[in-house]
Amino acid sequence: MIRPPASPSAAVASAAPTPGRAAGGNPANRYDRLTVAPEEDGWDPGEAPPLRTETRIERPRAAITRNSSPDLPFDRSVNPYRGCEHGCIYCFARPSHAWLGLSPGLDFESRLIARPEAPRLLAEELSRRGYRPATLAIGTNTDPYQPIERTHRVMRGLLEVLRDFRHPVAVVTKGALIERDLDLLAELAELELVRVGISMTTLDRDLSRRMEPRAPAPARRLQTIERLAAAGVPVRVMVAPVIPGLTDPELEAILARAREAGAQAASWIMLRLPLEVEPLFRDWLAEHYPDRAGRVMARLCEMHGGAAYRSGWNRRMRGEGPYADMIAQRFRLATARLGLAVAQPDLSAELFRVPPRAGDQLSLF
Repeated sequence: MIRPPASPSAAVASAAPTPGRAAGGNPANRYDRLTVAPEEDGWDPGEAPPLRTETRIERPRAAITRNSSPDLPFDRSVNPYRGCEHGCIYCFARPSHAWLGLSPGLDFESRLIARPEAPRLLAEELSRRGYRPATLAIGTNTDPYQPIERTHRVMRGLLEVLRDFRHPVAVVTKGALIERDLDLLAELAELELVRVGISMTTLDRDLSRRMEPRAPAPARRLQTIERLAAAGVPVRVMVAPVIPGLTDPELEAILARAREAGAQAASWIMLRLPLEVEPLFRDWLAEHYPDRAGRVMARLCEMHGGAAYRSGWNRRMRGEGPYADMIAQRFRLATARLGLAVAQPDLSAELFRVPPRAGDQLSLF
C-alpha cells in the first residue's frame, strides 16, 4: 500500500523486536514523497529472516567537512562512515541517513556506507598550499570504530595520514577497536597531537544492551580508557547522553569509575531528540521501560520549553531550567571532587608539515 510519508513526529511503523537492533522499525524518510507500508493480507508470513548488516562504498569528492557552529569546539571533521552499527537508539545522527534516501530507523543501523578513499583525499587536502592546520575532529557524527572498521580500516588509514602530516586530531568513540591503533595514537600523543573521548552512558550492562545493542559493554569501555591512559594517550570520559529519569542517577558513579580507569577529564551532554529520533526513542521507551516513559519525556519537555527538543545554539546540548541546572551542578561538584574538572591540553599545530612524496625534489637546505 502506498501512502504519503509520515512526518518526523508521527508514530514509527512498528515491527517485531529485532535481535541485536535498537530501533523498532523504519520510519518514513522525510524527503520522500511516497512511502511503502506493510498491510495485513491474512497470510502468516512466518518468522522474519535475520536483519543483516550491508555495507556500500562511497567515493566522496572531499574528506574534510567544515562547520561554523558557535557551540562546537572544532571547525572541521572527517566521517569515515555513514550510519552506525552500534545502533544506539538515542543517536542524534540518525536523521542524517535520510539524506541518502534511507530510513533513520533500522536502515541507520544496518545499511552502512564506508568511505575507503577518505585517507587519500585527506592527504590531498592537507597538502594544498593554502591549508592552515587546526584540530580535526573524528567521531562527531557516527562512530569511527564501529564493527565494520575491523574490515574496512578507514579510520586507521586516516590516523596514518595525520601522523605523517603531524596534524592534531580529536577522536570520539565508544568502540574498543580503538585499542588496535594504540601504536599510532601513542606516536601522536608523544607529539601532543591527539586526545580521545570515550562515551559512557550507563554502567548497567542490561540497559546498555537494550539501548546500545552492538556497542561494547560498559565494563569494556572502562577497560579501553585504562589502556589508552596506560599508553600515554590523553583521554576524557564523556557522560553522553544523560537521559533524565533513566541514566541520570548514575552520573557520579560513571565519573568515579572512569577516573579510576585513568580518565583525565570529563564532559556531559543531555539527551537530544531531533526529527525522527524522537518517535524512535518514544517507541523504544514504551517497549522497554513503559513505567518510566512518561517521566523521561516530561523532564525533556521541561528543558525545551514544552517540546521534546529545541535546536537553538548553546542550549541544544544541555537544555534549560531547574532540572538542567541541577545536572550541571552535580557534574561540577563530582568532577571537582574527582580531579576531572580540567580542560584537556591544547593540541599543537606547530609541527604540521607536508611529508615528501615519491618523485619530489628534496630541499638543499
